[in-house]
Amino acid sequence: MTTYPIVETFFSLQGEGYWTGSSAFFIRLAGCDVGCPWCDTKLSWPRDRHPSQTVAELVAQAQAAQPAFVVITGGEPTLHDLRPLLVALKAAGLRSHLETSGAHPLQGDPDWVSLSPKPFRAPVPDVYHRAAELKVVIANPEDLVWAEAQAQRVPASIPKFLQPEWSRQDLWETVFQYVQAHPSWRLSLQTHKWLGLR
Repeated sequence: MTTYPIVETFFSLQGEGYWTGSSAFFIRLAGCDVGCPWCDTKLSWPRDRHPSQTVAELVAQAQAAQPAFVVITGGEPTLHDLRPLLVALKAAGLRSHLETSGAHPLQGDPDWVSLSPKPFRAPVPDVYHRAAELKVVIANPEDLVWAEAQAQRVPASIPKFLQPEWSRQDLWETVFQYVQAHPSWRLSLQTHKWLGLR
């Protein structure tokens, strides 16, 4: 019986990226080795401090919520073999969206991959072609250079987002102006934080 360490599950709205505003059931897996200093879910980093749930339990919760899709996030969810969970979600008629830094190989076939690469631990090469959207967090001006390098590695047709790091509001105007000057990029804001949602 496959289990995963679970930080939390909840039903809300997707707050960022391409699917902003859509109903989503979130499964936050424990474990992360990327180490972003500005991470807002550091409680998810340890793998062994969170209770486990079975695939059946997770799918039942998602089915009860009846969301537009199920978001598998973390932590860094690719630390886990996601195949049992992804197969079970598909069998239940649920669409799966994976949020990943790409730091580890992706096991399984999610319906949507939101790739958010971090300079602290670069993505594995194979993940780039699987991205359905690119979302780069901008915490320093140098991150714009990192973002452009990452954009060269994903399919040209996918939507690309720059997302100002929430606590660096002094950089927001820089990001806004960059998007204006580089129309291949779009702006992503963490709207769930504005709205006080989880």
